[in-house]
Amino acid sequence: MSKLTFDGGIFPPLFKKNTQDLLIKNARLPKKVVIPFNQHSGENSKPVVKKGDYVLAGQKIGEARGKLSLTVHSSISGTVIDICPWNHPKINEPVLSAVIESDGRDLSVEVKKTCWDYFRYPAQDIIKIIQDSGIGGMGGDGYPAAIKLSSAREVDAVIINGCESEPFITCDDRLMQENAAEVIEGLKIIMYILDAPKGFIAIEDDKINAFKALNKEVFKEPNITIKTTRTKYPQGSEKQLVKTIVNRIVSPGHAASGAGVVVFNAATSHAIRQAIVNGVPPVSRIVTVTGRNIKYPGNYRVRLGTLVSDLLEQSEFDYAGCGENFKIIFGGPMKGIAQFSTDTPITSTVSGIVVLEEKKYAGIDDFGSCIRCGKCVKACPMGLMPNFISIYSENSLWGKCREFYPEDCLECGCCAYECVSKRPIVQQVKLAKQECQCNH
Repeated sequence: MSKLTFDGGIFPPLFKKNTQDLLIKNARLPKKVVIPFNQHSGENSKPVVKKGDYVLAGQKIGEARGKLSLTVHSSISGTVIDICPWNHPKINEPVLSAVIESDGRDLSVEVKKTCWDYFRYPAQDIIKIIQDSGIGGMGGDGYPAAIKLSSAREVDAVIINGCESEPFITCDDRLMQENAAEVIEGLKIIMYILDAPKGFIAIEDDKINAFKALNKEVFKEPNITIKTTRTKYPQGSEKQLVKTIVNRIVSPGHAASGAGVVVFNAATSHAIRQAIVNGVPPVSRIVTVTGRNIKYPGNYRVRLGTLVSDLLEQSEFDYAGCGENFKIIFGGPMKGIAQFSTDTPITSTVSGIVVLEEKKYAGIDDFGSCIRCGKCVKACPMGLMPNFISIYSENSLWGKCREFYPEDCLECGCCAYECVSKRPIVQQVKLAKQECQCNH
């Protein structure tokens, strides 16, 4: 198992041992789900149900509108009790959502047709099924899979991202261990659509059991190769993955397809397989639940729209033991988003719920001056100079910021992690991005 890697990055401590060896558990059927009409990057879908309607699991409740939009489905059977704004976990503001009360029967729509013999169908027909299934990037970006597939040109390699470099998250690791064949078949479907001759599965070297499970299946596939990478953050980032696996550079401002490569998360590959072979849209996803005072950490298969409070109750999170000094983060601590309420629903892009102790940090104006140590420059996986962007952003010198390409920043947090002066570099770079775009 050779260990490939990229320049830059960091090595945060890992906290995966208490979940990576536990079998995936089915979360309890929720009594109520809240399903935002925005599960993706792009425009909200249009509701096609109203208050009082009875729906089945897998039934379309939101229709895609506009190019960058996704179809939304109900995850349970029951009655729509409201269509109203509800706080969204990713953008932290209210988004129009369907509130569905379960009837406890968990009835699903009838599967009319499956395309297990997908190789007998034109690629556009398969893409249409993926589009109607409402599949977006489940690694966190939520970008519509059908648009990524239909817009790709002259692609000769497909990479399945199984790196999962966030320190606490193990949902993709468990998925690859328990559903290796399905993940690989999803890759084969993507390769067929794009007529790509080569497929790769990228996996970090700390996922030994997932590697073994995948390797048992891959030996039957001559065009698919497993590539083992060094465990380093942010190895799962698209541009770093393309450089690591096929040694190609993705130009600034361009997608990986511009370098002849398409990258999909392992969970997205699995969802594509389920939609094509089984004819079912994604109504659930695997979520890592871990952190402080969680009695039963693990990976749970959760219905989309389940409230965080329900999942924390099932995993027996001890609120009292934490007092008020804790944070609930969706995703991992590096790029995840802290939530201000447990009344927030799980969406298709939420990979984990991490409970962390809340520490007292310096105020926004109490950080130190840059000491020119260069640690942030060394850590930056994009080869930028975050120190200069930070300093110029602090002084509102947007023209100077533009000279250092803040738009290429991944917002991965490596720079802030390494900064000995505890400067809010990521926030300053994000501000520089916004100002440079506005003043461009």
